[in-house]
Amino acid sequence: MGETVHLSVAVAVSGGVDSLCALLLLQQAGAQPLAIHGLFQPDAAGPPDGLAEACARLHVPLHVVDVRSAFRRMVLMPFAAAYAAGRTPNPCALCNREIKFGALQDAALALGTQKLATGHYARLVPGPEGKAAPPLLAAAADSTKDQSYFLSLVPRSRLQHALFPLHNYSKQQCRCLVAAAGLRIPLPSESQDICFITAGDRSETPANAYHTYLEKHWQAYRITPPGPGPVLLREADGTLKPIARHQGLWRYTEGQRKGLGIAHSEALYVLAKDDKSNALIVGPRAQLGITTCVTGPATVALDPEHWPRQLLARVRHRQRPMPARASLVQGRLCITLEEQQLPTAPGQIATLYATDGRVLAAGVIEHMA
Repeated sequence: MGETVHLSVAVAVSGGVDSLCALLLLQQAGAQPLAIHGLFQPDAAGPPDGLAEACARLHVPLHVVDVRSAFRRMVLMPFAAAYAAGRTPNPCALCNREIKFGALQDAALALGTQKLATGHYARLVPGPEGKAAPPLLAAAADSTKDQSYFLSLVPRSRLQHALFPLHNYSKQQCRCLVAAAGLRIPLPSESQDICFITAGDRSETPANAYHTYLEKHWQAYRITPPGPGPVLLREADGTLKPIARHQGLWRYTEGQRKGLGIAHSEALYVLAKDDKSNALIVGPRAQLGITTCVTGPATVALDPEHWPRQLLARVRHRQRPMPARASLVQGRLCITLEEQQLPTAPGQIATLYATDGRVLAAGVIEHMA
């Protein structure tokens, strides 16, 4: 890690290579860590097979914490409700804020530790206010694995009690370190973006797996999504023309081309979803781009007076940060991209960066154009 660690630290261990590498690195740096495993899934009965043995090999105590109720209330139910409202939510970002650096971090601190370390690929750097202020989140050294986007909703006050030991490491380096320590990885495969879509659901196509999950949990949560409605073609002059019927806005996402089931003279894409009129708006690729987005109440890491002149914004997971202008208006982040981009979706995260990778602010997207 580059420096010796002298503190009491808990490491959130899932059973994957990243979290075990974080545990190993802290131990090698001089810490005497404890491992903490959170039970998230409703049907979770305990940690994965082999996790206790891996911790025992490192002579690290393993604590199991039940956060299933909080996970259901703060992640699963908002996920289902957002889809019913026509949005495309990012549950990983909510989980990081509410569970990993919320309920699980609270449990770790209650055990007497000072920090919760995780296997995320991200950095913590000093802010401009001085050493007494909480650190700022920043992008990891390995841009291919950087997870700062998914962590950007975590309040800065929570980062004061966080550690990211993998900030300077690549995935391959982590695999080699864990293998050299003789550890067997309980969960050797890469974790999925949506961890609560079960293996049974994944036997279907990805779209059908989501539909199966949502329909099941809407019934459990007593949520009734809007039904079928009009599909409107946006003409070149901006007028809207009815051309078909959709089977529920939740079945579509902005930018989607495949699976629309609409016969037309050229390929059509989802341009927008109008939840007020329950209408799906489609059009040709030439109409697809966006240049602005507005978030809901933002997580502001650094006051705008300290923002640099050059800003970068990331409005989708699979997108590099792009040059942008931004401002805070009544606590909401308003971003204008310097170049037109493919659309994101309301419910996704907009993250504002400095050019050196520091995260300045982030929020859940509500509108885009």
